[in-house]
Amino acid sequence: MEMRRARVRFKLRQMEAFRAVMLTGSMNGAARLLFVSQPAVSRLIAHAEQSLGLRLFERDKGKLTPTAEAQRLFEEVGQLFDEALRIDELARDLAERPEGELKLCSSPSLALNFLPPVIARYVNEHPRVRLKYHTTLLSDMAHELLGRKVELAVSVLPIDNPNLVVEPFATGHMVCILPQGHALARQDSVGLAELARNRLVLYSRNIPFGQLVAAAFQRANVPWRATVDIVRAELACALVRSGVGVAIVDEFSVAGGGWPGIEVRPLREPIPLALSLVRSRFERPGRQAQRFVKLLKEHAQRRAAAVQ
Repeated sequence: MEMRRARVRFKLRQMEAFRAVMLTGSMNGAARLLFVSQPAVSRLIAHAEQSLGLRLFERDKGKLTPTAEAQRLFEEVGQLFDEALRIDELARDLAERPEGELKLCSSPSLALNFLPPVIARYVNEHPRVRLKYHTTLLSDMAHELLGRKVELAVSVLPIDNPNLVVEPFATGHMVCILPQGHALARQDSVGLAELARNRLVLYSRNIPFGQLVAAAFQRANVPWRATVDIVRAELACALVRSGVGVAIVDEFSVAGGGWPGIEVRPLREPIPLALSLVRSRFERPGRQAQRFVKLLKEHAQRRAAAVQ
């Protein structure tokens, strides 16, 4: 039995014209965007309205106002064009980068100093691979991995999720940062009680870093009195450099001397960190992910040897 092809009422060319009008606010603007004539755009919109049985725009003295139905359609059409661009990008990559791609995310603090040398070496050694990299919060990593938005994540803390494989591969510590010339900078290490006598810039207790630091304060029987709550290490560094106070951040954020104007000192009460590789339990790591992991572990080993 021959199957009938479904009749599409909203043609792709009409969607393209509709999207262009929504983006530019006029038929003329849409025509310039699409490199066609204004009457051609007007005809496409008119045909779309007739086919759909919907009024997409209110017309008043040459001004177009999208209807509620048009606003709703625009959301869906936008998603369709985003997906079309993704497919076009994939097709281009298949032609230009036959070795594929690697989709990677990490904790924000690892993007400042720790991961860039690894990424630089990777792209130099594998120039025909497309690397897609972004930072994400610990709370969002499971969604990124299980939703297949990324293949591999590098976390500054372990993640507790039965659907993820978590492999610790390096260790570190939280450190204190001080404005240059601060009295505590004359010491080789700093205690929490000494820090607490200053204005404190601390991670919010609503995030994992903050919970680690709060637990250390509690163990040391030091009251927690944050002057400023932050969620990103670079905010703490900028505030400390400006003289707001002193702070506690992860050592990876301030490694390599990337923040002139601040002093870094170890804490006497250690707050350990465990860097972890994280992937979905349901996906085997691909060849490119395996290559990246190899370089990452080599970098971590060199770094550990340098600080011993």
